[in-house]
Amino acid sequence: MSSGHTHTHAHGHHHDHTHGMARKTLRTAFFLTIIIFLAGIVGGILSHSLALLSDAGHTLTDLFALGLAWFAAGQAERPSNERKTYGYHRVGILVALLNAISLILIAVFIAWEALQRFQHPEPVEPLIMFVSAGIGIAINLFIGFGLSKESHNLNMRAASLHVFGDVGAAVAVILAGAIIYFTGWTFVDPLLSVGIAAFIAFGAWGIVRETTDILLEAVPADISLKQLVEDIKSFDGVNDVHDLHVWCIASGMSALSCHVSICDLAPQENARTLGQIQTMLQTTYNISHATIQFECKDHASSCCGDESLYCRLSSGAQDECCDHDHEAVSAQSLTK
Repeated sequence: MSSGHTHTHAHGHHHDHTHGMARKTLRTAFFLTIIIFLAGIVGGILSHSLALLSDAGHTLTDLFALGLAWFAAGQAERPSNERKTYGYHRVGILVALLNAISLILIAVFIAWEALQRFQHPEPVEPLIMFVSAGIGIAINLFIGFGLSKESHNLNMRAASLHVFGDVGAAVAVILAGAIIYFTGWTFVDPLLSVGIAAFIAFGAWGIVRETTDILLEAVPADISLKQLVEDIKSFDGVNDVHDLHVWCIASGMSALSCHVSICDLAPQENARTLGQIQTMLQTTYNISHATIQFECKDHASSCCGDESLYCRLSSGAQDECCDHDHEAVSAQSLTK
């Protein structure tokens, strides 16, 4: 059978541009966060506010998170090589997972501090707190909205969660300070802190789940395999689809490999049908990295039984029941 090959140079350029924008945004966020950290330290010392000093400690973790995210965005721009054929895109996924875990730990710490404050309320100087927290809110909102423009990038989403968590914490400081100033209800500060901790933990858990799915090479949440198979089988000459695998390389970069039975397809039609399938995968499912093997045999009756659609992979020697050829005879180039 003849082979059909297409290249996706424009797709690679898009990712380079995207990561370049992400890197610049994260660099700006990193240096602006240093200003927030210094404002928190100075404000905390002048106002004798443990809340502001704790928030400054939280901001220090944001500097760590943004620094890691900045590093990961730079790594993603590195080209593929003979050892890293997919490049370094998953560095961002690992960093996003690390950030999310740190967010959960921060939420636990905030909840613990809130419990201590219920038992031992701290006197504060509200006016200095307002100024320091206000600086943090203004800068963090600027940073957060900049990061949210890159929300398709999981690494950027994790970083923006850190930043918006800071905004919530700063708002809580101001509200708590105002209520305590006018009413003397010192329990408001730890109460709001618990709410902020819950918000941070909820968002972080979503990042943990998504990064774990990517690392386990699960099917992207927005793709229905049942519908995808039906769409491939809808082309003239395509009888069946099996040995199907769909996974994420990184956020917004999905890949696919499968075997397609084309027993009724004339040899001269192979390249045209392959091109049509690849175009459908790109436009409908945003899958630009696809390896498709054409073959003509009854796969289901000889391999893997009812699970032939997701034909299992063996860790050692080839399974006795799976004796079909896995050498791709028609594939889309994975070169970026």
